[in-house]
Amino acid sequence: MGIVLHDYQTTVKTRVSLTGTGVHSGKEVSVSFMPADADTGIVFQLFNGAEQGREFRALVSEVGATDLCTMLGDPAGEHIATVEHIMAALFGLGIDNVAIEIDGSEVPIFDGSAMAFVEAIDQAGVETLSVKRRYIRVIKPVRIENGASWAEFKPYDGTRFEIEIDFESPAIGRQLFASDLNADIFRRDLARARTFGFMKDVERLWAAGYALGSSLENSLVIGDDNRVINMGGLRYPNEFVRHKTLDAMGDLALAGARFIGCFRSYRGGHRMNAAALRRLLSDRTAFEIVETTRRERGRSAEMNAVNAPLYAPWMI
Repeated sequence: MGIVLHDYQTTVKTRVSLTGTGVHSGKEVSVSFMPADADTGIVFQLFNGAEQGREFRALVSEVGATDLCTMLGDPAGEHIATVEHIMAALFGLGIDNVAIEIDGSEVPIFDGSAMAFVEAIDQAGVETLSVKRRYIRVIKPVRIENGASWAEFKPYDGTRFEIEIDFESPAIGRQLFASDLNADIFRRDLARARTFGFMKDVERLWAAGYALGSSLENSLVIGDDNRVINMGGLRYPNEFVRHKTLDAMGDLALAGARFIGCFRSYRGGHRMNAAALRRLLSDRTAFEIVETTRRERGRSAEMNAVNAPLYAPWMI
């Protein structure tokens, strides 16, 4: 019995742009999605005015920092920070190839979720290309641990996330989100979940030059009385763990291809997500690159092992 998968790679149909504020820089940033050829992957193109600067491939091998967000490039030089929400939207909606023009060093935060990017992709439309999509299929367990925290990939007949968090704050506590993932589930259960933080941490972050654009418009904030202080309250009863799942999706989208397997974590975060992905991709016995074979419409797919494309970091 095979897995119901999309056979062919995708891109966006037309260019679409949106402008917002960086949550850490506080600066206005514009982002544009543009169509890209098959086997391009996701590529960020940094612009300074009309002048194009460095390109950043959305790959875990390009991750330069994981403090508070996931950053591509050099933290002390050219970089693009806070890529996880835009990457989660692309992963969740099944976009394989896109060029992303950005005129600042941080992806805008919008409302703290992935919905602005989902709406932009919906506006642009999705085009199916004529080249087969390759998948990373997990074929043996891979696990990392750091104190009480851990993360692992396990073989699974589909794409699944099982994310558990455990905070001392009674506003959050221990929460679990576990689900197979497809575009409908992503839209309904994850895309609107917002980033969150504690009021007691804000002054420390400001002093360190972070969270300069953070506000109740783009973050869930827990006050000193351990209550959510946002006027509208929560969008989901367990919005905190759903956002952590959204983050994990965005971080694992840096594999360079969608994966077939189950990703599980307990008290994880950007650093652990990146470390687990590096561990998986550095063990060539833990995964194989596969694509669907020819099949009748609506039938589940059988998979064939194929060679890895040149742009992917699958021998890191």
